[in-house]
Amino acid sequence: MLSLRPIRRFCHAAASAVGSSECSSTAAAAAVVASSKVFNLKDLEEPALVKLKAERDPDKLFQLFKANAHNRIVIENRFIFEDMVSRLAGARRFDYIEHLLEHQKTLPQGRREGFIVRIIMLYGKAGMTKNAIDTFYDMHLYGCRRTVKSFNAALKVLTQSHDLRAIEDFLREVPLRFGILLDVFSINIVIKAYCEMCILDKAYLIMVEMGKVGIQPDVITYTTLMSAFYKYNRYEIGNGLWNLMVLRRCMPNIATFNVRIQYLVNKRRAWEANRVMSLMPNIGIAPDEVTYNLVIKGFCLAGYMEMAKRVYSALHSKGFKPNIKIYQTMIHYLCKEGDFGLAYTMCKDCMQKNWFPNVLTIHALVEGLKKNGQLGKAKAIITLAQKRVPPFSSKQLGALRSVLSKH
Repeated sequence: MLSLRPIRRFCHAAASAVGSSECSSTAAAAAVVASSKVFNLKDLEEPALVKLKAERDPDKLFQLFKANAHNRIVIENRFIFEDMVSRLAGARRFDYIEHLLEHQKTLPQGRREGFIVRIIMLYGKAGMTKNAIDTFYDMHLYGCRRTVKSFNAALKVLTQSHDLRAIEDFLREVPLRFGILLDVFSINIVIKAYCEMCILDKAYLIMVEMGKVGIQPDVITYTTLMSAFYKYNRYEIGNGLWNLMVLRRCMPNIATFNVRIQYLVNKRRAWEANRVMSLMPNIGIAPDEVTYNLVIKGFCLAGYMEMAKRVYSALHSKGFKPNIKIYQTMIHYLCKEGDFGLAYTMCKDCMQKNWFPNVLTIHALVEGLKKNGQLGKAKAIITLAQKRVPPFSSKQLGALRSVLSKH
């Protein structure tokens, strides 16, 4: 097991850090809000933004950004920058991204932590981890003060690399070097990274160690850990985390309940999953489409199709509309049960919304309708399948048509 000593050393140092760090975090929060301002529709009508949004050629896009390098409307619009970075990264023009973002640091906005945080995250979005970390280390060169906000941004980008040694070195050295006090967001970033790397024991122990220095886990901490332990079939720890969260009066949210219900469905405990969903409104949490889909799937897997249909009906009565995952689940299992009439109605309904079940499910439905002598309905499904955008492949459509030609 990986040693926790570097993390512990940081924890003890962080516990004795001066209170001024908290003040700087508060000021930074205001800066982040200011830099994340969403412009109204009038701003979006500005010619520069319209041209930038429409341009698809990476070279022309780069030149447009250069020409608007001091245009405040462009500079302050984070959405246009995210779109620009995505498109240039897709074209593998990382040189253009670096040129544009490095120039942004030299602007007066570069003295705002929120603005630099955005640049760090944009580098991360492009997969340019070194540029992101260098930006954090060089913040003093732009007259910008570091707080836990920019630390967390750099840490988040670094964890995307899944470089365990680099992550632990950053955690051990940087907070002490710059007098940064970790917060629960820092811990959640690290725990999520360790869970993604399947270092579950380490992730759990970090939660325990941070609790000892006053950083209490929140609902995101528990949900992340529960999801990981359930995913890797370590149900006893996942259940223990659920109980610990309740014991510590940390209120679960919709994601936590969905993680718990997913676990129960995987264990074929459909009735318990349904009971958990029915308890959610008692604490002010309404089930969402994910919850309903999980419970429906649970009953389908357990062979209780009538209950699945009842939950499907309840979804409508609560004001929800089925999404493609719910349609896929219901149509698949209705075909397996032989209820091709209801499967046809649902399949037709979702296809008309340009939501399509997978080809195997459509194939099973067409075969079932043909066997039942409902050739008209089978042809109607194939006709709708041909209208899919983007289209099914010619091979897939050919396989569907071949069903009708069989004797």
